[in-house]
Amino acid sequence: MYAVSLKIGAAVLMGFAVGTGALAQSADNYPNRSITMVVAFPAAGTTDILARLIGQKLTDKFKQTVVVENRPGAGGNIGTAYVAKAAPDGYTIMMGTIGTQSINPSLYKKMPYDAAKDFVPITRAAMVPNLLVVNKDAPFNTLPEMMAYGKANPGKLTYGSSGNGTTLHLSGELFNLMSGSKITHIPYKGSTPAVADLMGGQISMIFDNMPSVIQQVKSGRLKALAVTSAQRNAQLPEIPTIQELGVAGYEVWSWFGLLAPAATPKPIVDKLNATIVDIIKQPDVQAKIIELGAVPVPETSAEFGAFIEAETLKWAKVIKEANIGMD
Repeated sequence: MYAVSLKIGAAVLMGFAVGTGALAQSADNYPNRSITMVVAFPAAGTTDILARLIGQKLTDKFKQTVVVENRPGAGGNIGTAYVAKAAPDGYTIMMGTIGTQSINPSLYKKMPYDAAKDFVPITRAAMVPNLLVVNKDAPFNTLPEMMAYGKANPGKLTYGSSGNGTTLHLSGELFNLMSGSKITHIPYKGSTPAVADLMGGQISMIFDNMPSVIQQVKSGRLKALAVTSAQRNAQLPEIPTIQELGVAGYEVWSWFGLLAPAATPKPIVDKLNATIVDIIKQPDVQAKIIELGAVPVPETSAEFGAFIEAETLKWAKVIKEANIGMD
């Protein structure tokens, strides 16, 4: 019996060694074909912009094509669920957001994925403030003027978003709660169509991620009234914060980071983390991210995981207090 136990133990140890060796080898040989980076929102939004920036650099580093694939819908749930069910081999990853990983789990009654269990964090990429922008021909030029217009014209003001549960949506909900405003939410399948309707006059405003609208603001095609961060942004230093304009304590940041399916081997996750962190630290990439109005945030997988957990608790409280939810 003792000899049998020894043989079984030896077999288990050998199997473990072989398995560990296989994982190490998979990381050494990874990647040996193209990688798909899923964006759960339409092209041209902030998630897409950052994914393509990092994806091109990954292509250069790995000498394998990184294909950015847009799978929008349901506040990011469609594309995110697709990645959750993908093979955990490192060849399908995603640019996750605060919405897909920390807001949607509390917002939707039924989720097609488990944000805490179905993914392994790779690294955060960037933090982004939102910018409150209006049509260039809007009958108000400041936030106080907009609020006065809303009180004088009940039910007339609307704000678009990139979908239910995104920070574009919750920025407006939080603004309504904290300022006493009553601006009607109009959800879209991404910020790009929402901005198009804003420029066409179909909606009154949008609290959009700064990278998505900064060029329209600088060119005069949209008017910026305020930024959602606690401090002014270096790219638009003339634009005041919502806190400055009288809504004390108001602060919203969007964030973006890379994730893989949960069972992706650790050696591959570690290789992705090291490579992407190195990319984000490159001076030209940092300059591009900052130019977009964002803040680069390279970090370890464990740090990103802890951050996601804290953000999930924070936004669960906001969603409960705002009494919003989706089926």
